[in-house]
Amino acid sequence: MARILYTLLFTLLLPLFVARLWWRGRRNPGYRRRISERFGRLPHAPRPNGLWVHAVSVGETLAAAPFVKAFQQRHPDVAVIVTTTTPTGSEQVQRLFGHSVFHMYMPYDLPPFLARFLNTLKPGLLVVMETELWPNLLAACESRDIPVVLANARMSEKSARGYDRFAALTRPMLQRLAMVAVQNPVDGERFVQLGLPSERMEVTGSVKYDVTIPAGIHERGLALRSQWGAERKVLALASGHAGEDEQLLDLYRPLAAQIPHLLLLLIPRHPERFDEVAVAVRSRGLKGHRRSSGDAGSETQVYLADSMGEMLLLLSACDLVLVGGSLVAHGGHNPIEPAALGKATLTGPHHFNFAAIVDSLQQHKALAQVSDDPDTLYEQLLQYLQDDDLRQRMGEAGMKVVEDNRGAVGRLVELSAGYLRLS
Repeated sequence: MARILYTLLFTLLLPLFVARLWWRGRRNPGYRRRISERFGRLPHAPRPNGLWVHAVSVGETLAAAPFVKAFQQRHPDVAVIVTTTTPTGSEQVQRLFGHSVFHMYMPYDLPPFLARFLNTLKPGLLVVMETELWPNLLAACESRDIPVVLANARMSEKSARGYDRFAALTRPMLQRLAMVAVQNPVDGERFVQLGLPSERMEVTGSVKYDVTIPAGIHERGLALRSQWGAERKVLALASGHAGEDEQLLDLYRPLAAQIPHLLLLLIPRHPERFDEVAVAVRSRGLKGHRRSSGDAGSETQVYLADSMGEMLLLLSACDLVLVGGSLVAHGGHNPIEPAALGKATLTGPHHFNFAAIVDSLQQHKALAQVSDDPDTLYEQLLQYLQDDDLRQRMGEAGMKVVEDNRGAVGRLVELSAGYLRLS
């Protein structure tokens, strides 16, 4: 009954969802393209019994990349399909995998669209990255004997409370999953408490620890720094959200008064905010430079990374990284990438989506939590910018934590091969 009511409500709201795509297309035209895919019409016809990976947006696509590439290397004859929900996720798929995968948008969670999609695709396995649960999708897969694995799964305390409020939908969804490969035991127990059979939960660790550091990335980072002045201190806000970039911009002048020639590197999470952040830089009378404008000079005070897919390169050019989404109540973003690069890493208090990873890095003194209070944040940033030895120790500890926790990708590849009955 709960799923029937959900389906009825979704159907009634569908015109608003489509209108929202058009509205968001004002700032990102990608939302207005390929709309037919959202109604289950496939642009490709891959071979049946392939591996279908769903990654909602940029973060999930990046997390899926090591797994997809490892699976392709081990099973090159199996078709791999990657679906996303957002245009930025779609761009990442094309950048990371090119034509080696079949790519399309995930259809809306309504039975007619899912039937059209699944009857054409005929996948052998669906692997959903992190926590993206849709009642009709899981029911449609179950009716077609398509196993569904929730991979790199996480369940924060806040998210668990939200799912528990809709237990009539949550419990049947979880019971339709073939396996939940969780990042840590605490999150796994939350899934079980919500209704997942305990024998279908396996702790595989986070695939994000299996980040691949490209050869020569540090040399390329040094080359980027040379544009600004190789001796300058560089503070980065990685994956910043509205309110965070502005907070760092307001702290720039007092920080620069103590750290001469400080460069602030802003990496907004969403491309729709590039222009907005550029306006914020100008409104404060700071000398900004957009990456899309070419090489910067030593007079640049704020470097705006208005590009996609360059996070590792940009972070490799920094001295200190503050992970965004954590000074506002968004839940934080992945701190593993700066740690893997050997960068001193900070996070704000709102990191509930990455609590276990943050705790692990903190325990090994590879990461520190800072305040969202501007005055306190200023003092903390100043401390880390001034202490070169502390930053070096944090960076070395971070690399060790990442190295010690690798292996989740291999376990997920083996798990997927088992469900696909591959040798």
